[in-house]
Amino acid sequence: KFVEIIEKKIERNPLEYKVVAKSNKLKLNIEQQVAFDEISKDITQCISNKYLIYGITGSGKNEIYLQLIEHAITVDKTAIVLVPEISLTPQMLERFISRFGKENIAVIHSKLSIGERYDEWNRIKEGRAKIVIGARSAIFAPIQNIGIIIIDEEHDSSYKSEMNPRYDAKEIAVKMSEQGKFPVVLGSATPDIRTYYEAENNGKTKLIKLTKRANNSKLPRVEIIDLKQELAMGNRSMISNALYEKIEKNINDKKQTILFLNRRGYSTFIMCRDCGYTIKCKNCNISMTYHSFENRLKCHYCGYEEKVASVCPECGSEKIRYFGTGTQKLEQEIHRMFPMARTLRMDIDTVTKKNSHEIILNQFRDDNIDILIGTQMVVKGHHFPNVTLVGVVAADGSLNINDYRANERTFQLLTQVAGRAGREKEEGYAIIQTYSPHSFSIECASKQDYEKFYKTEIALRKQLNYPPFCDIIVIGFQGREIKELQKVCQIVYNYLCKQLDKNKFKIFQPMPAPIDKIQNKIRWRMILKGIIDEQTNVILNMCLNGVYKLNIKNTKISIDVNPNNMM
Repeated sequence: KFVEIIEKKIERNPLEYKVVAKSNKLKLNIEQQVAFDEISKDITQCISNKYLIYGITGSGKNEIYLQLIEHAITVDKTAIVLVPEISLTPQMLERFISRFGKENIAVIHSKLSIGERYDEWNRIKEGRAKIVIGARSAIFAPIQNIGIIIIDEEHDSSYKSEMNPRYDAKEIAVKMSEQGKFPVVLGSATPDIRTYYEAENNGKTKLIKLTKRANNSKLPRVEIIDLKQELAMGNRSMISNALYEKIEKNINDKKQTILFLNRRGYSTFIMCRDCGYTIKCKNCNISMTYHSFENRLKCHYCGYEEKVASVCPECGSEKIRYFGTGTQKLEQEIHRMFPMARTLRMDIDTVTKKNSHEIILNQFRDDNIDILIGTQMVVKGHHFPNVTLVGVVAADGSLNINDYRANERTFQLLTQVAGRAGREKEEGYAIIQTYSPHSFSIECASKQDYEKFYKTEIALRKQLNYPPFCDIIVIGFQGREIKELQKVCQIVYNYLCKQLDKNKFKIFQPMPAPIDKIQNKIRWRMILKGIIDEQTNVILNMCLNGVYKLNIKNTKISIDVNPNNMM
């Protein structure tokens, strides 16, 4: 009887080791107070409304969120807060823990272990957490008595799932709001064109504007550098002369710099100079990317890796050369130019371990690292008081993609990245390097002029009949047998041509997708343009059911309405 065996439940808590100092709520300025008063009234009176808070970078949207949630808790309600990137979750968590304490907050995102996710889910279900914070899947948290849902950086494409089930967290939030009678708040410095159009035109969304930075700091000064002129002057490096001088000054002044390049790896492709052969993935019809630290070629679609070839597999030539640039190459270039500078790199290759996002961001902030190099995960929503310079190394990457939203995405990225500079008393500076200095999206981003960009872009979309003036439906086909796939494509095309009203829908012939093979599966697509309604849904479902009754074994069909990725 000396030993007693008992069972004890130990909960895994992802916030257990977080130590954050308590903070008090800040005094709202006039614009913030107007936003708070209007939305908090809906929380109290249980009214379903959809709000868009359009505020310039640094306008204090987060303080409004915090005070709205505090109000919801005081009237015995709960809240869900969605953020687009896991890298944003640590900073958002710190703000919320400092205000509400760890015991009131649950966090849900894909970097948690299965055990942590299970325990967080149970805490929410049992009503022990009043606030749920996480990426898009947090919208499904089993929280009761919701008083408000907040979707930060609402323009971000990650709120829409590209895998089955293909849900849009924003649409689900609005449906939950209608059923539960509470407000939904969308916040962004660069709202989605469709969201802003709704707010301006049909009254479904209420628009609230924040035109001033909360701490009265100035917006960064932005300079556009024409890379064609840099080449003409003999500068073949990735860093323009103007950006070099600014980085050097920042290092001397003990200020921090963020360098943004939206492509990871060292070189984007490897080509033979004699015959033009490009090394592609054996599973996907896409160029392999060279990663210098591992000295390997990697496919960013299926994960396949192979050794770097020293001779061309096609002609045997030794003239294998590296083309294009990525964050690894940029990091190497910065080490060469500024050997004394302390640098960090943040991209998918450096954040593979648990909590690595948080470790890198905390190290950058707390150790006063000179330069942070990264992809788009460094540009969204972060607040670093000592960052006074932001450099966009190549602004053209998102401008030249095969997508009607190329201008919108470019404007959003550049505005967001420029907004990381000068968020406190020190004036910020942003340098945008581009081969297209006269692109209207780049010019508008340099002036942080969303209104001008929106008016230009919405006029173009109306003229070309793109969303929000229509819906784009992409029907995707993928399989291993080309004959069966083409047969299925033709069956679907013929059926929809007969069933859909040709005055309401434009139906394009099935064609190979821009990336026509991934993971050894052939990919085709068919595009429809029109206004989707309940009858269209019925026709599409009948079409799918009809095809699957034909005993199709090797071809899968997917339907995506207004997809984020047209590739």
